[in-house]
Amino acid sequence: MLERSDMAVADISEKQGEVIAALSGATKIFGGTVAISDVSIELRSGEVLALLGENGAGKSTCVKLLAGVYRPDIGKVLVGGEPVSFSSPLQAQRAGIAVMHQHPGLFPDLSVGENLFIGQTGPQSSWRIDRGRIRSEAQRLLQLVGLHADIDAPLSRLRTSEQQLVEIARALSLDARVLIMDEPTAALSQREVERLFAVVNNLRGHGVAMMFVGHRMDEIYRVADRIAVLRDGHLVGVERAQELTRERAVQMMVGRSLDGLYPHHEPTRGAVLMSVKGLSRDGAFEDVSFELRAGEILGFGGLVGSGRTEIARVLFGIDLPTAGTMTLDGADVRFASARDAMDRGIAYVSEDRIGQSLVMDFSILANNSLTVLDDATRGGLVSRSKELAFAKPFLDRLRLRFHSYDQPVSTLSGGNQQKVVLSKWLATQPRVLILDEPTQGIDVQAKADVHAMIADLASQGLAIILISSELPELLGMCDRMIVLREGRISARFNRDEATQEKVIGAATDAVEAERDAMRPVEGAEPQIFTPESPGLALPRFFARREFGLVAAIAAVIIPVSILNPRMLSGANLSALAMDAGLLMTVAVGQMLVIITRNIDLSVAAVIGLAAYGAASTLHLHPELGVVGGVLLACGIGLLAGLVNGFVVTYGKVPAIVVTLGTMTIFRGLNSLWAGGQQISADQVPQSWLDMTSANLFGIPAVLIIAVATLLVIAWALRSTVIGRELYAIGSNPAGAQLIGIPVRARVLLAFAVGGLLAGFDGALWASRYATVDARVAYGFELTVIAAVVVGGIAVRGGSGTVLGVALGTLTLLVINNGLTLVRVDPLWLQGVYGLVILAAIGIDAYVARRGAASRKGGH
Repeated sequence: MLERSDMAVADISEKQGEVIAALSGATKIFGGTVAISDVSIELRSGEVLALLGENGAGKSTCVKLLAGVYRPDIGKVLVGGEPVSFSSPLQAQRAGIAVMHQHPGLFPDLSVGENLFIGQTGPQSSWRIDRGRIRSEAQRLLQLVGLHADIDAPLSRLRTSEQQLVEIARALSLDARVLIMDEPTAALSQREVERLFAVVNNLRGHGVAMMFVGHRMDEIYRVADRIAVLRDGHLVGVERAQELTRERAVQMMVGRSLDGLYPHHEPTRGAVLMSVKGLSRDGAFEDVSFELRAGEILGFGGLVGSGRTEIARVLFGIDLPTAGTMTLDGADVRFASARDAMDRGIAYVSEDRIGQSLVMDFSILANNSLTVLDDATRGGLVSRSKELAFAKPFLDRLRLRFHSYDQPVSTLSGGNQQKVVLSKWLATQPRVLILDEPTQGIDVQAKADVHAMIADLASQGLAIILISSELPELLGMCDRMIVLREGRISARFNRDEATQEKVIGAATDAVEAERDAMRPVEGAEPQIFTPESPGLALPRFFARREFGLVAAIAAVIIPVSILNPRMLSGANLSALAMDAGLLMTVAVGQMLVIITRNIDLSVAAVIGLAAYGAASTLHLHPELGVVGGVLLACGIGLLAGLVNGFVVTYGKVPAIVVTLGTMTIFRGLNSLWAGGQQISADQVPQSWLDMTSANLFGIPAVLIIAVATLLVIAWALRSTVIGRELYAIGSNPAGAQLIGIPVRARVLLAFAVGGLLAGFDGALWASRYATVDARVAYGFELTVIAAVVVGGIAVRGGSGTVLGVALGTLTLLVINNGLTLVRVDPLWLQGVYGLVILAAIGIDAYVARRGAASRKGGH
């Protein structure tokens, strides 16, 4: 009789090869362009299907059809043999399909643990976050992929390769039947690739069907059971990996054979152009020395994080060294900036082409001219003919595929984008060219074009430093190689003595030891960062940016109180508290909108409309009472918020445009409603006025109401799924859409709640100030936005706290109150007010930088 585990293995083996998911005759068309046509592929239990093809061949389209991002125009998506129609990625996840996307759909402002489970049911209830279960499950997943990180730390603190491991762990968290890996190794070191392949082998044994999309042939043949090849949107064929030669696979991809993977390159070693001795940068690398000759390709090998990129940044003047010397043509040089390095003939192609090398919305021509703008002008204006003269020769040599030089670079494939980057830097006519991962994430043909260009440039006397995580590329292209480990040079090799085994050994201090270190030890505790000890709690508190706002408030209160003791009088503090209550209530609503990467300029107009609407209605119908007036004001605000949110989300109009327009509309409606009339205190019920004039234990009711509102919002943002999804949307809108978060519904909700709070604030405003007309809260929107921004809410979205909003509000009010008490001339008040706000923000920013430095030092 079989034990339970044996029965499970037997069941898996019986189902080995069963089709779990498939595309059947799938065709997808975008605006007349056929992305894929009649593609049929099967993902089978316990197998890895590799999907090969050049950039633009249709690989990502196939991935997104299976992932629920797209629906096929013709054909079907099958799961378990049954046709399915996914309306969102969330539905695909629920059907058991997990995806590791090429550009991770992660959220830098959320914690590592939250990134693992955001947008899915995961280890949490349907609406409330269960942080204890998230922590325990996150520890297991991070140990599985070999990542040692603080689960509660923001993802932005991790390196790119570590973030890719989080993406892998996220996919594994779904416990999926199908796992699709779209370029998962592009940013990983050799050690991390080994860890990923160990995970893949484990999943294969558990019957998971997998698809692996990649360009690195060595990895494809290590991991794949079957290989499917796409060309120009058509399926060329599917063959077993062991029966398909690499040469044949390449020929199927490009439609012809390539004459070797790397061009024949005979080094023409010229004079020494660059010499580096004892170069060091604290915390990055130390004691690096080498010579670089004209016509030579010098390779930098090593794991991600070994110091390769950090050396390149110093050589190009981005970062400054802390020790060592560098010479060009025998003369000592020290670059204060990248501009200095460019002026001396050095060019640097960054590994991050999207984030650091290209402006994605600019045209091909505009991107190509960024490095030579001074030379591409005539009479102070950019000359198109000069731009073309710089761009055309190199783009032609690199065989760029494009429709027009005015085409946005974002519309190009990854390989063609990289060609634009190379052309941009070659236009500077450098003598030394530093290439950091120049073929990362591009297809075989584009790699061949780039390699041919590198060899050609070297033959013309250009000195080249090539940094790459692909050992075959280093071995095939470089004349000499330096291997780095933990910031120090561990080995040097000439072309004829370098082998993969030697380089890996030098980079990892023995291959087997490195692989052994990656294997989890049975019974061992996961090496996960633990929360800070109580002894560190106080220093950490003083490093928080909120402490900077407290310091700024104190910096105003203390000197003003000395000059005018009325600052701390009961009457003044009560007035401040009431004003703070009004501003906090509406500011926290604006925060909800801003963290989703939007803005509401109509907020003051909504306050005015709600205030006059409630007051005038109570004047005509006092029987409605306080509750009726508040509900009416809230209803007006909610309706206004829904209008704004609906036009922004479903009309796809920028929020700043929409709310600028509705601000005028709401003001106009208020003016028509008021008709020049004013509602005074004697025209509304006394109970309406008592709503905000009341005190509880000496604290104004307005402030109590505001604090209660802030506490509810703070709890919702921290402890509910919807709250964390709002932050995720602001942190990475495209990523949120990709993983199935209902972005439009969440943004609409943020506008609706913001409008509701503005309407509620209008009711409080009408009660507090009694006299109400069409000009209520006129210009108040700037104060609201200032309070949110001063409170540390990032205008780019995704980050900020309710506590910060409260402190930002207090900072503004204390500054204004203090300036009034020290009798600043009203003509100067606004200017001085602005200067003091800048000073307060400066104090806050200084504390925030100290906090960041403290956190960095702690890791």
